[in-house]
Amino acid sequence: MAWIDVADEAAVTAAGRLVVRADGRQILLSLTEHGLFATANRCPHEGYPLSEGTLQGCTLTCNWHNWKFDLESGETLVGGDRLPRFPVRLEAGRVWVDVTRPPVAEERAKILDGLAHALDDRDQQRLVRETARLGRLGTDPADAVRVALAWAYERLEYGTTHAFAAAPDWLRLADDAGLSADARLMALGEILGHVADDVGGTDARFRFTSEHVSWDAAAFLAAIEQEDENAAAGLLRGALAASEPPIDFAAALFAAGLAHYADFGHSLIYVAQALRLIERLGSDVTEPVLLSLVRSLVYARREDLLPEFRDYRARLDAWWASSDIARPLDPVILRRISAKQAMAIVAGWGATHAPEAIFAVLVEAAAWQLLHADAPFFDSPDQKLSDNIGWLDFTHALTFAAAGLDAVHADRALWPALLLQLACFIGRNSGYVDAELATDAWRVGDRQAFRASAIQALVRHGQGRFILSAHLAKTLFASLELAEAVPDAAPTVLAATRRFLEAPIRARHPLRTARQMLVFVAEE
Repeated sequence: MAWIDVADEAAVTAAGRLVVRADGRQILLSLTEHGLFATANRCPHEGYPLSEGTLQGCTLTCNWHNWKFDLESGETLVGGDRLPRFPVRLEAGRVWVDVTRPPVAEERAKILDGLAHALDDRDQQRLVRETARLGRLGTDPADAVRVALAWAYERLEYGTTHAFAAAPDWLRLADDAGLSADARLMALGEILGHVADDVGGTDARFRFTSEHVSWDAAAFLAAIEQEDENAAAGLLRGALAASEPPIDFAAALFAAGLAHYADFGHSLIYVAQALRLIERLGSDVTEPVLLSLVRSLVYARREDLLPEFRDYRARLDAWWASSDIARPLDPVILRRISAKQAMAIVAGWGATHAPEAIFAVLVEAAAWQLLHADAPFFDSPDQKLSDNIGWLDFTHALTFAAAGLDAVHADRALWPALLLQLACFIGRNSGYVDAELATDAWRVGDRQAFRASAIQALVRHGQGRFILSAHLAKTLFASLELAEAVPDAAPTVLAATRRFLEAPIRARHPLRTARQMLVFVAEE
């Protein structure tokens, strides 16, 4: 105990409330009909002085935002954070306050509980505040992310979202000792806020099966194909319960992500990022992250069943026996063609060229499209509903390609699926580029300087929606990886990324939506 003599009892009685200093902190002494209480003088919301608030009975109100605290019970009646209280005693006409901090374990438990409440309330300030408290305590601030993942995974009806998928990239910033403390904290706050935002404040739980089934990769892939969540989750739990993870475990997850042109490439991206997230945060998050992933794989849309991508399965099945005439291995050929044409060309290349060489050409072509994306079209209110294309449709090709490198590292047999699906991306986006656009302004001369300036811009992004800031982070780090993996494409990849990062991106298109719905309703 660290009892400190802070005031004369008579002075407190005369004033009713008195601010004193102890152990470097402002402490408010409040005399009520139920006794004398000592609390922090700073409101836990935004730090305004509670000595300027209103005291009625044992309820202390902060007059700035109407937060209310019960001094006797310690409960926060209105607001979203706890008010620190201190034991107080009277002795020989003096007021003594105990400013001893609780044991680390006890304080950490309170912080983690506060994080759960902040997630429930989608309270971004408190999420960041509680994470900062973890850091001040000397414990791992990333524990806040572990709490968020465990809190969210059964609240996400359709499984993994961009909040989980962007988390590994934000964690790269949080782990960067070269960044300022506020930048590292900001990165953790982006994860927490996005997770809470994707859950949407619901208390609903979408429980997973508790069954454990012995791992079988073929059965797992069949369960995903049949959209049988319980079967897939049971097999996953069986794999996680094994003393040694099955040797084909990661490869099966990547195969599931690439089984179809699923969710416009999101499934593969989610698999790669889920495994990276587990690698960074450890076994505590394995189950919530992978069960969420399984659910998202089950619910993923089947883009390969749409008319423009319907050639995909036949091209994949005949990959090693393509009858197409191979054209020169040149990214220019891919700039303005349909998905069917792109798949035909890539299938032809597959018979005569190494997959790594084809991949490099596809990355160059996808980056060229992003560099020449038709931004005025993205902003136009006159797009048809079927033409709702924007920046993120172009960036996905690069994040998909980076995830694909993880996939083929796990299983080289996945190369044909990866290359054909990259062709689908390129064909889909080819109608929304401006080939004559002047692009010299976005060329990157000094790669390290670009990385440093891009990260500084990222931590100051100011986007109003988490989905946009997530894509800024994911695209930047995926592009940096691709620039290293595919040196010949690096100039185009980095210029395209710079253009995207500097672009003013509309978060909403209300006029376009209104026009599209008028047309839609008129045609009902």
